[in-house]
Amino acid sequence: MLAMPNLHFHSPFALWLLALLPIALAFSIRHQRRRAALRFASTALFSAQNRGMRAQLLWLIPILKMLGLFLAIVALARPQIQERYTRKHTVEGIDIMIALDLSTSMEAADFKPLNRMNVAKQVLAEFIEQRGNDRIGLVVFAGLAYTQVPLTLDYGILKQVVGQLKTGIIQDGTAIGDALASALLRLRNSEAKSKVIVLITDGENNAGLLSPLDAAHIAASYNIPIYTILVGKGGKVPFPRNDPLFGVIEWIEIDIPINSELLEEVSAISGGNAYISTDKQSLEQGLQSALNTFERSKLLDGTPESNYRELFGGFLLAAFLLWVIQMILQNGPLRVLP
Repeated sequence: MLAMPNLHFHSPFALWLLALLPIALAFSIRHQRRRAALRFASTALFSAQNRGMRAQLLWLIPILKMLGLFLAIVALARPQIQERYTRKHTVEGIDIMIALDLSTSMEAADFKPLNRMNVAKQVLAEFIEQRGNDRIGLVVFAGLAYTQVPLTLDYGILKQVVGQLKTGIIQDGTAIGDALASALLRLRNSEAKSKVIVLITDGENNAGLLSPLDAAHIAASYNIPIYTILVGKGGKVPFPRNDPLFGVIEWIEIDIPINSELLEEVSAISGGNAYISTDKQSLEQGLQSALNTFERSKLLDGTPESNYRELFGGFLLAAFLLWVIQMILQNGPLRVLP
C-alpha cells in the first residue's frame, strides 16, 4: 500500500459522509433490479435464455455513481500534501524608521505648484523604491505621533500607505521629539546591526512632550543616527485658504518659519546628517550613499518552511468524469426502455 505521510485533510469531518455510501449503493442496486422494462404473464421463457453483454453491464451504472460520489466526498474534505522546504536565501539589510510630518504647515507651496507635503511624499516614495532588502517602518506625526507601518519588507504596502497620507488627519502641531521617540521604540529591540531614523519635516517643533534634542541624545545612547530632511524654503510662502464667500481655494502669502538649525543639531547629536530638499536629486543620492555605508545584517535566514498543495481539484475532476460516463451509458448503450 502506498504510504503518504504528508497527506492531510483540511476538512476531515466531511469524510463521515462516506458511511452513507453502502446505503446509497444498496438502494441504487435495488432500484435497478426492481425497475421493469416490459410486463409479461410469465418470465420462464426469458430466464432460460443467456443474458447478453448489455444486460451484464447494467451493474456498472450504480458502481460508477458511487465511485463518483466517493471522489466528490474526498474532494469536499480538501486533501492536501504538506511540502517542506528550506529557504535557500538570506536577506541582509538595515532597519530604517521614517518619521513623516503631517502638520498643516506642510501645505505651504514652497515648490509651487507642489506643496511641502507633495514633495515629502515624492522624496519618500523614491527613497523606498531605491531600497533593496532593508526593513522600513513609518511614523506619522503632527501634534501627536503614531506608528503607521511597523518595520517591514513589504514595500508595496508601505508605498500604498504613503500615497494615501494627507495633512489634517492628526491634531495639528509639530511634535518632532515625540515622533523620534516613537521611532526609537520601534528600533530599540531590533537585532539589526545598523538602525537608522529618517526625519522628514519643515523643522519647527511646537508640540509634544519630548524635545527633539532630548530625543537625539536618547538615539545617540542607542547608537541610532538620525538623518533629517528639511522640506521647505522658509519666509513668506504661498498657503491655501478656503474663500468663505465663494467656497474656493485662494492662495495667500504668509510667513511660515523653518528651523534648519534644529535639524542640523539633532543630526549632529545622534551621528547622522542633515539635508535640505530644495535639490531633490542630490538629496536622494546623498541619503542613499550614506545609508549604504552601514553594516548590513541578516533580516531573514534560511529557515525551514512548509507549503500545502491542494489535491481536491483532481478528485473533483475524476468524480465529474465518472458521472458523465455513467450518464452517457445510462442514456445510450445501457439505456433501459420502460
